[in-house]
Amino acid sequence: MDCRSEEAAIRARLGQLDGIQTLDFDLPKRQLSVAHTLPSVDSIVGELKAIGMQASLGTAEPQQPSRQTLPDSSCASCEAPSFASAPAAATGNTTQFVITNMDCPTEEALIRKRLGKVEGVDRLDFDLMNRRLAVQHRLADPAPVLAALGEIGMHANVEREAGPSPKGQAVYLIEKMDCPTEEALLRKALQGVSGVSALQFNLMSRTLTVSHTLPDEAPITAAIERTGMAPVLRDRNQPAPAVTREFGTGISRDQWVRMGAAGVLALGAEAMAFSGMSETGLPVIAASLTAIALGGTETLKKGWIALRTLSLNMNLLMTIAVIGAALIGQWPEAAVVIWLFGLAEMIEALSLDRARNAIRKLMDLAPETALVKQADGRWEEVKAESVALGAFVRVRPGERIALDGVVVSGASAVNQAPITGESMPVEKKPGDTVFAGTINERGTLEFEVRSRKGETTLDRIARSVQEAQGQRAPTQRFVDRFAGVYTPVVFGLAVAIATIPPLFFGGVWMDWIYKALVMLVIACPCALVISTPVTVVSGLAAAARRGILVKGGLYLEQGRLLRAVALDKTGTLTHGRPALTDTVPLGTVDEAGVLRIAASLDALSEHPVATAIVRAYGDRPHATVESFEALAGRGVKGDIDGQTYYIGNQRLATELGVVSDKVREVLEQLEAQAKTAVVLATEKHALAVLAVADTIRDSSKQAVATLKQMGVEPVMLTGDNRKTAEAVAAQVGITDARGEMLPHDKLAAIEELASRGPVGMVGDGVNDAPALAKSNIGFAMGAAGTDTAIETADVALMQDDLRKLPEFIALSRRVGGVLKANIAFAIGTKAIFMVLAFTGHASLWLAILADMGASLLVVFNGLRLLGRSPAAERAHAD
Repeated sequence: MDCRSEEAAIRARLGQLDGIQTLDFDLPKRQLSVAHTLPSVDSIVGELKAIGMQASLGTAEPQQPSRQTLPDSSCASCEAPSFASAPAAATGNTTQFVITNMDCPTEEALIRKRLGKVEGVDRLDFDLMNRRLAVQHRLADPAPVLAALGEIGMHANVEREAGPSPKGQAVYLIEKMDCPTEEALLRKALQGVSGVSALQFNLMSRTLTVSHTLPDEAPITAAIERTGMAPVLRDRNQPAPAVTREFGTGISRDQWVRMGAAGVLALGAEAMAFSGMSETGLPVIAASLTAIALGGTETLKKGWIALRTLSLNMNLLMTIAVIGAALIGQWPEAAVVIWLFGLAEMIEALSLDRARNAIRKLMDLAPETALVKQADGRWEEVKAESVALGAFVRVRPGERIALDGVVVSGASAVNQAPITGESMPVEKKPGDTVFAGTINERGTLEFEVRSRKGETTLDRIARSVQEAQGQRAPTQRFVDRFAGVYTPVVFGLAVAIATIPPLFFGGVWMDWIYKALVMLVIACPCALVISTPVTVVSGLAAAARRGILVKGGLYLEQGRLLRAVALDKTGTLTHGRPALTDTVPLGTVDEAGVLRIAASLDALSEHPVATAIVRAYGDRPHATVESFEALAGRGVKGDIDGQTYYIGNQRLATELGVVSDKVREVLEQLEAQAKTAVVLATEKHALAVLAVADTIRDSSKQAVATLKQMGVEPVMLTGDNRKTAEAVAAQVGITDARGEMLPHDKLAAIEELASRGPVGMVGDGVNDAPALAKSNIGFAMGAAGTDTAIETADVALMQDDLRKLPEFIALSRRVGGVLKANIAFAIGTKAIFMVLAFTGHASLWLAILADMGASLLVVFNGLRLLGRSPAAERAHAD
């Protein structure tokens, strides 16, 4: 527990516990004092462990027996800053910065260390994928933060600032602004305009918001036009424009040209030395220096900043190695090493862009235009962002749906894979919901718009995944902590190798310094540090593509640890609405005739059982019912074709005197299966018994079987009676079924299951809130289109398909396996090459080639998660 980020996470988690009164944090001492009314602190320690904190119980203060002190809640996710001078409450503003050269955890660690020394900064939230940093602070303005970032070479601009509104604000739509290259061009053009205070770019909507103190926007517009862009000044109260179609990589053509020239010169210098020319000869030195200038300037700058801020990172290690090699006359190797390192950095950046675009392309699914009905009845193609709520949109076969809405006419099948991960198209008819980004397969649909652009289910999914990237997974916390210890230890070892043998054992200085430099190159923790975020982001994107919305790396990693999953019955294992399950004719009327009579009578009733019977009859014509009468608490009656018919419960049948032994046997048999049975009869004879029940989902039995195969125990928790619970459990294969459970009973059951191991809870995200909050991972079932479920659940299963649960666990296990493999490979490679360096069998360029290769291999291994098919993931249960 090193910084305000952890404090905020702990406050949020413990705030859900009943009985917690106050929390007092002492960050410098890593202590948390909790005033509570709980019988024990086990639940507090459990909640802390659930979010990656390693808590141990300290000594309570004698004057406050209910207050417990938890020392050394260590997670080491923030590397350096302690924020010791800041008060516990962080009540200031939040300023969001865009940092164009923040690409990897090395820069993040450097920023954390520097901003940790800025008085008034309380919390840092990083989004490396989008190069964003949100700073919570108590400063009058963000100038000290900008200055501190500038000192360490970070190119930062204010993107969004809380607090008082600026004096002026101009919102531009810039159609040509598609990628970071245009963004950088515009930033450079506007930074020199007097009066411009902040820039907020939104590449997805092609908008630029300029906060300024100018009397009018003319100078801003002129500056944008000079870049060759075509700005359109907009009203900021209008909805956001449509998403863009493509995204840039952030690596310019000039960078590739410079790196190519540097490679030719570096390899040329190596070839000249190999052909017999002196390594300290003028041609070799000139070629090497030019290669270093072209391909290594950025690395040397970052190394100098790291030295100035006393940050022992890979840039500093590489800078020392290159300068050291040059000083001992190894000019060609110095040039090749820094060129290979720069090339590896660029390839890693491209790999990260693939992970970024996997998420960004979610937004690319929705079309920019929609065919909208006008006031005069015409259908006109208009920008999707201008479509108002309540408008009517037509979607033709093969087109993507632009906005969320409800079908008002037409019938078709819609491919909902982008939202729910369903492999088969879903039939849509009037009254059904359609989602932005889905594909209309056949038939023409007309729907009423229910969500504007920027507020659709697709938008919420993309935002949730973006936010999830900023949460540091437990493995990433471990890696950061390990690298923080490993790097200085290896650096010290390199110094010892360079000095001890020559000083005490008569070794040759040049030989041992060279070995030490090779050791420094090998010591770069690049592969180790970069592997975790790439793997986690790839896993988050892969899950989203499968219709599984994971709210952070923590839950993605914890999924593989689940030992039990508690399942709500209604709406999770079952469809959540009654359906006709049995029609048992008892007289001369056949099943079709029974259904016709029963549906015709029940069409005039609003009872759920009646609704289920009418739904089962379908669109076939009903008989004419005369003298209809509702019999309170028993059923209904009416005349059809001159005959009086009754349909109702066993009480009504008993009153009519039509309950024969055969009728009683059928009723008892159906009720034993937890079904609601009704009798269709005349005044003298029972014609049929019909049974209605909340039917089991087709996927539930398969999902439960898969969970068992994976070693995860399924437990059913329901408020229904025990007989119903046992009947449903028997059908799906669950052995532990608990009925008649109130919310507090479910909470107690989760606590009991959690005592045996990590437990998940699947519910609707609202009624089961206490149990969902208490579980290690809360799952919301069928969350598509539901704001509350997407925002409150740890994992949202977008489709009403319980098979997504074992699929998530399988993906989590795969992510865990990739993380372990990457860490083991990165550390193993370092160990092997350290031995080779010590024995003199590794050169500088071979060491950097090994480091580069290890980095790229772990990145590509993590990116493999993006190519995993849903079917293969579902079958993966190891």
